[in-house]
Amino acid sequence: MKLVVPALEYLDAYADALRRGWSPDNVRLEAAPEELAKIAADRASFVASLDDREAKSGPIILPDGTQVPRLPGYRRWLWDGEFCGSINFRWQPGTAALPPYTLGHIGYAVVPWKRGLGHATRALALLLPEARKEGLPYVELTTDLDNLPSQKVITANGGVLVKRFNKGPVYGNKEALLFRIDL
Repeated sequence: MKLVVPALEYLDAYADALRRGWSPDNVRLEAAPEELAKIAADRASFVASLDDREAKSGPIILPDGTQVPRLPGYRRWLWDGEFCGSINFRWQPGTAALPPYTLGHIGYAVVPWKRGLGHATRALALLLPEARKEGLPYVELTTDLDNLPSQKVITANGGVLVKRFNKGPVYGNKEALLFRIDL
């Protein structure tokens, strides 16, 4: 399994996963139809939008519908000869701190038919050196209390539990775990 920069050559496989019910966003499941609409409107622009190191793509929509400023970031696709999932990285230039509406530096989602193969663990391992290049001393990742597979992915990559916390009203006041990986 490797990480690939989103490109037109992989787009049909990505769109197929979206049509099959997978979402790159574990919080906003309605992201899949939104992304399919963007792909249908302009394939090249959609692919280009996934590498937004200057946060030019405009605001993001939180689960409660609130719009907030986008952070610089990019997405990589997991590829093992087929589309496997997505991992994204976001940051604030000059600091490891994140705004309160951003639950972590890194998020990932593996398609259901490729889970349990170690792809998320490998993807995170491959992304960490890239995150280090942004000058961050660490990255933070969050996971739901009951998401044991994600917790294993994080700890397998050196993640240390920092705290249990409440995500706040924007995220339904759900309890979660915050992990940190030193870079």
